[in-house]
Amino acid sequence: MEKLDLAKLFKTYYSAGKAPALIGMEHAKYISISGIGDPNEQPFADKVKSLYAIAYTIKFMHKAIKQDFVVAKLEALWDLNAFTPRTHWKYRLLIRIPDYIQQESLLTAIEEVIAKKQLPLAKTIELYTMREKDVVQMMHTGPFSSEPKVIQQLHAYIEKKGLQKTGLHHEIYLTDFRSTPPEKLKTILRQPVK
Repeated sequence: MEKLDLAKLFKTYYSAGKAPALIGMEHAKYISISGIGDPNEQPFADKVKSLYAIAYTIKFMHKAIKQDFVVAKLEALWDLNAFTPRTHWKYRLLIRIPDYIQQESLLTAIEEVIAKKQLPLAKTIELYTMREKDVVQMMHTGPFSSEPKVIQQLHAYIEKKGLQKTGLHHEIYLTDFRSTPPEKLKTILRQPVK
């Protein structure tokens, strides 16, 4: 039985160049958890842990019925501006899932994660569909603290092309920021446009 690997199936979605580029996106399905606060604080880490627990529980449930898949990379949508203090940053954490995953699987996984792993935040996880259509994106390598310069490049490209921002700032974490040295982090920075 071959595992479904969304990163291989949707190569364009999980890749970006070092210069800003405009590309088209299809809608995609995720499990998701929302929050407000500093991403360096414990509540953020707890939400990441709960989201991964649900992702792996769903994976093993579906592996048992011959629908195995590779758990995808962590992503986030950020609703913030330069004047928003970190303690008030709004975010939605996401892990992309195969289209065949339904609400029933999520609810079963939530029950299991709460019972076996004592992660009550799991009950706030939901299915989420993203419809970004056109985006401007580029790869950022290095610590999150150096992202603002790259984001400025994205915004300058958007302005130069006469485009308008239409959605939330989107990040895809190709490396695990919990274990990767900051200088080696690889993050796709993506901005929906029209």
